[in-house]
Amino acid sequence: MKLKTFTAPTYTEALNKVKEELGDDVVIVSSKEIKKKTLTSQGLYEIVVAIEEENIKPRKSVTSDEDHVKEVMLKLSSAAKEISSLSNDEPSFNYNSVQKQTNVNNNPLEPQKSEDIIALKNQISQIADTLKFLQATVWDMVNKNELELPPEFSEIYALSRASGMSEKHLDEIMKLTIKYMPLKMRKNRETIKRYFHTLLKKMVPVRVEREVRPPHKKIMMFVGPTGVGKTTTIAKLAARYAYKLSQRHKVGIITLDTYRIGAVEQLMTYAKMMRLPIETVVDPSDFEDALNSLRHNDYILIDTVGSSQHDKEKIEKLKSFLKVDTFAEININLVLSAVTKYEDLVDIYKNFSILPIDTFVFTKLDETKTYGNIFSLLLDTKKPVSYFSIGQEVPDDLMEAGADYLLKGILNKEFN
Repeated sequence: MKLKTFTAPTYTEALNKVKEELGDDVVIVSSKEIKKKTLTSQGLYEIVVAIEEENIKPRKSVTSDEDHVKEVMLKLSSAAKEISSLSNDEPSFNYNSVQKQTNVNNNPLEPQKSEDIIALKNQISQIADTLKFLQATVWDMVNKNELELPPEFSEIYALSRASGMSEKHLDEIMKLTIKYMPLKMRKNRETIKRYFHTLLKKMVPVRVEREVRPPHKKIMMFVGPTGVGKTTTIAKLAARYAYKLSQRHKVGIITLDTYRIGAVEQLMTYAKMMRLPIETVVDPSDFEDALNSLRHNDYILIDTVGSSQHDKEKIEKLKSFLKVDTFAEININLVLSAVTKYEDLVDIYKNFSILPIDTFVFTKLDETKTYGNIFSLLLDTKKPVSYFSIGQEVPDDLMEAGADYLLKGILNKEFN
């Protein structure tokens, strides 16, 4: 007896799939709604049936492999939903598109009237820009820091400051902008934003993802405070490397987080779904054996116990694991939450930097739209960022880090 899962946007469609493949003589073990239907996306229903092994139809190897990938992705998504309930975004109302439609006129305006209207629109636009500049000047920081800020830069200053960027960094960058921006670019708020965007983009260090090719191996250890989402991030990366890149890679997992039984069980569940080997390690003496048992894999991902940045004993213990002999360098990824304020990010980095931090991974970018704190930490440490976790959905809510995505949260989300 084996269990088989069928999914479809509706219960009826899922049931029809069961009947088409297995007929009416099957036992339904369970049925449930995995994802509710919304205005912007279909729902998803799952039916699990019990079947005799002799009833399983043979399939071609290529099709079987494709079906396995789809089934793994759906199972991972379902498991993640049980861990964290997701909220659906409401459809946005595009006022501009409606406005364009209502402005369509079958009778063209007379040339003189058309010119007058264009001139009037330009005047209104200039007035709106001026109001924006004046509105953004209402703060007390400029006088306190003795920064002589021309009015046309007030909006960009206010946006950057509100994003959580370090005041020290912001003032230094503004001084450079004021000094080097061409005068002809200062007349329009959008050109000021674009110049500022280009300047900031050059300051963001990013680690570009490069797939491992034989005979090379990659060992990645993930460290960081409790509750930032290390375990879920590892599950997303495991799925990415094993199923979503240009080719499928062999992935092994090691967990050093034996303090939390729930975290171990969660990672084992993900590993089982993806058919990936996983090793549990308690002491450094077992770590080398675990690495060697997984050395046939292209990627080895290591989960660690979360700890306060002030718990030096736990961080020192992590350091002891790095003293074992390995067949490849261990890259240390510091996992941090985007909702942590800049001063705390600096404190966390300083305390975890007794480990040789290689790169940052930021999580919970979906829980905030202000990323100035991230920008300032990268500028301070000169360490690159490699991945952004933008939600709880496994495996989809993970992306390669990029400066443009980060800067949208500084210059406001509508700016492209």
